[in-house]
This record gives sequence, C-alpha cells and structure tokens, in this order.
Amino acid sequence: MNPSPPETTTTPVRSGPLADLRVLDCSTMLAGPLACQMLADYGADVIKIEHPTRGDSLRGHGRQKDGHGLWWKMVSRNKRCVGLYLGDPAAAAVFIEMAATADVVVENFRPGTLERWGLGWDRLREANPGLILCRVTGFGQDGPYASRPAFGTLIEAMSGFAAMTGEPGGPPVLPPLGLADSIAGFAAAAAVLMALRHRDAGGGGQVVDLSIFEPMATALGPPVLVYDQFGEVPRRLGNRSANNAPRNTYRTADGSWVAVSASAEPVAERALGLVGRPDLAAQPWFATGAGRAAHGDEIDAAMAAWIGARSLGEVIAAFGAAEVAVAPVYDAADYVADPQVAHREAVVAVPDEELGPLRMQNVAFRLSETPGAIRHTGRRLGADTDEVLDELGIAPEVVAELRDRRVLA
Repeated sequence: MNPSPPETTTTPVRSGPLADLRVLDCSTMLAGPLACQMLADYGADVIKIEHPTRGDSLRGHGRQKDGHGLWWKMVSRNKRCVGLYLGDPAAAAVFIEMAATADVVVENFRPGTLERWGLGWDRLREANPGLILCRVTGFGQDGPYASRPAFGTLIEAMSGFAAMTGEPGGPPVLPPLGLADSIAGFAAAAAVLMALRHRDAGGGGQVVDLSIFEPMATALGPPVLVYDQFGEVPRRLGNRSANNAPRNTYRTADGSWVAVSASAEPVAERALGLVGRPDLAAQPWFATGAGRAAHGDEIDAAMAAWIGARSLGEVIAAFGAAEVAVAPVYDAADYVADPQVAHREAVVAVPDEELGPLRMQNVAFRLSETPGAIRHTGRRLGADTDEVLDELGIAPEVVAELRDRRVLA
C-alpha cells in the first residue's frame, strides 16, 4: 500500500504573492478556470461566478464520485463560489458592484455576449478603470472565426498538433487530455500578471484577448518557421524525433516501458556504446542529430534488442551508470508512488467536505519566500454567495428578490 501524501493545513487565511488581488472567474470548463486556479493557488481571492441553476459544466465533466466531479474539485480549489445569472439586468447590476472591487475578470463567453448583457468593456472600465478583463475564446475576439464555438480538441486539430502526432502512415492523433486548454490556461495566467504589472507601474486597466488557438501553435515550436523557409511540413513520426536519435519508447524484458532521449551527440554515443553498437556511433552520419534521425531504424533496432533482453531495474541502473537519459513510462499510480514526487510533496491530500481527503497535484511551482498553497477543494454551487454579497453591502432584500427569481444561488 502506498503511503498517503501529507495532508495540507486548511485555513481560511489566504497567503502568497497574490493575496492582495481579487479575481472574478466567470469562465467555464478548463482554460479560464485553470488560469484562475493558478492565481488562487498563489493567494488571489478568486470568486467563481456560475449559472445559479446549471453551474459550471466542469462540475459534471469527467469521472464522478457520489455525484461530485473530481476534475471540479481540483480546478475550482481555493475559489469562493457564487451563483449569479449575468444575463439578468438586476443580477448584472450586482456583478458591476463586484467588478468595481476586483482586479481581474476572466470570461470565456462568445464574443459579444458580455456586451449583450450590458457588461462590455466600456461599462466595466467605467466602474473600475484599473480592471483587467481577460477574454478567453477559441479564436480570439475578432476575425472570421471569432464567433465559432470551439473546444480544445478543435484547436489541437487546427493548430497543427494532431497532424504531426501519431504513427507514420496512421491517422492524426488527438491527446487524451485537455492539452490546448491547459496551455491556454497557463498563458492566460501569465498574460493577466503582465497586464497587472503594467497597471501597477502607472498604467490603467486593459483587455487581454487570449485565443486558445495561438498559445497551442506557439507550443509546437518551429513548424511554421520550417514551412516558411523550406516549404516543408512535419511528418508523423510516432515517438521518434526528426531532430535526433535515439528517441523512442522501448519495452523491457519484464513488460515495462522506458523512454530514451539522446539529443546531444556525446549522450547518443554513450547510448550506442552501452547497447553494444559503437560501430554505429563511428559512422559519419552519426555526427549530426539529423543524420542520426535519418538512421532511426538502425538505432532503434539496437536499442530495442538490448533493452528487450533486460528488466526495468537493470535498464535504469545501466543507463544511469552510463549517464544516458532514460525514464520509466509512468501511469498515475506510478507517479503517486514515486519517491521524487513524495519528497517534493508534488501530490498532497486535501480535505473535502463531501468526499473526504482527496489526493491531487500540488501547486505548479515553488516560490522560496511566498509559496502557494491549497486551502480547500472546489466547493458546492453558491457556497459563498451570502458571504461575498454581504462584503459588498448588498441589501438582504435584494438578495432575497434575486433568489426568488432564481438568478442567484
């Protein structure tokens, strides 16, 4: 049985480098909410605004336990939850009061939706000239695709990712996770902090127009540049690389898998020496990464034969002694049990009021003086509505009237 990670110390007190920020998270599903999760992990007071009867679709997305979405518990951690329908004029007026006290609003409605509700940038800026409005959409706020509905899967297809992923001669492959949305979430968090830096240096508020499309394409590296200069597009290579070899996954004698990467010539030379093929390293083509990649069949055959005759433990030990980069291919259970993960507390157990302790990934990076923390998991719909509206001084009769009309939860 694997030892449980240390349980976080739960406290209502926020701390971290962003503890003086208030963020209104009006976004749904993953890209915007993930950006807000990161801000909340480092101390921001993130108030999650959801539809008062439907909630965020992420609540019902992915695996459920006892009717509670596990993805929601992670992505909505450290956030206060308010149910408010922004399309209702009276509820929109409450939102304006909330925005007047906020530093950041994050939304991912189709372009024009906030404007239709009377909550466009002009109105928000009038209420709060220092506000940062981060608008996350599939393709951006303008252009011929601006009004298209888009999920990360479509972006992974259109960015070029799927076209270069998969086995040679096989179909394009999509990732089994929210890759494009996750990259956009990290990008949105960075963009918000840049905009806040500008504001705090004497500038005003501004709009962050973030498409999921562009960060995903940026993450792919140089394919556009290669196409521009050579007219070539990447081919699907499976686990191989067009830039170097050996670079692949190989099966061990006991049925495990390892990944090997030898980008630098000295490392590749040690790898071929280890597996008993120094003759390949002596070939003229071995001197360049492109040359090694062009002879990937020969190199892979040598690596696969040697690794396939040995156990995982033997392979890891031999590669380590030869100073050649190798790693076992982990699943989630392997990751949780790994001693480096345990040492870094990269997985922590967080108490949850509905499901008990939940093990999840810790904050994404470490700051020596102002560390982030997980204070609580994603909460129930409307769990903090009364507290938040009371802080704003919203009259109890207004709250009651909005609840009666089901535009507040």
